[in-house]
Amino acid sequence: MAKKIIFMGTPMFAVPILKSLYQNGYPISHVYTQPPQKSKRGQKINKSPIQGIAETLNLEFRAPNYLKNNKEEYEYFKKINADLAVVVAYGQIIPKEFLNLTKKGFINIHASLLPKWRGAAPIQRSIMNLDKEIGFSIMKINEQLDAGPVCYTYKLNLKVDLNARDAADELSLIAAEKILDNIDEILEDKANFIEQDHLKATYAPKIQKSEGEINWHNDAKNINGKINGLYPVPGAFFVYKGERYKILKAEIGNSIGKPGEVLSEYLEIACGDKQSIKIKEIQRQGKKPQNIGEFMLGSRIKKGIII
Repeated sequence: MAKKIIFMGTPMFAVPILKSLYQNGYPISHVYTQPPQKSKRGQKINKSPIQGIAETLNLEFRAPNYLKNNKEEYEYFKKINADLAVVVAYGQIIPKEFLNLTKKGFINIHASLLPKWRGAAPIQRSIMNLDKEIGFSIMKINEQLDAGPVCYTYKLNLKVDLNARDAADELSLIAAEKILDNIDEILEDKANFIEQDHLKATYAPKIQKSEGEINWHNDAKNINGKINGLYPVPGAFFVYKGERYKILKAEIGNSIGKPGEVLSEYLEIACGDKQSIKIKEIQRQGKKPQNIGEFMLGSRIKKGIII
């Protein structure tokens, strides 16, 4: 009898992994994803990327609002009688009572080098922390958050100019390839799951919008890490005369001045150390993104002011 696999995921990060499993003949019985979300003004309903690809591939999908204490969904999941559940950034904690509903359990492709950065925002936190490496771990899900034993870990050098979106894209493509090397061993009970060193665990809580505000007294490398780590959302920003300006792309410069001082006509800003941030792309509140040349043509932010 063919194996049955349930895939559980929501964002774009999960899409290449689902496509890879499907296109290589792995029997995806059902897909679980988060329900569609209303846009900010409520004019549009946005399906998750995983729902979109499930519909394209004609895969049966479910989008319950919640799993915890959901008896109807529990019974439905149980009747699937799947061999394995593959979870990739699903967006909900899998309740304890679900974890025994597949023959081989639940595995999670988590975008960090566990036990580092357990939680919702591992890529963003890793970049903001100026880590030298990022990666992903394939682990078995247990009752604790991202604390299950790990069978495979893959590392990637973290380049100083890599932002969170590009890092996620790169890791997702690698994971889509590597899962094909691993899933048969997991299904055949040949994978070696090793307990994490829980004493070394660190956590990556969900990013709060307020974390994006830049303190120009910080070092340039930390500010640049925030800009890259929070791109594209919620974004790193500063406030000038009551308006928010989101920095989309920047690089570190070597100019010196008072923290927050605009040092050039192209919006190079002094930081707390003897370095600066050269802004390459910016978005004024309520406006479209602009490269710095376009932005400065009509900007009130001029050389010599302190923001």
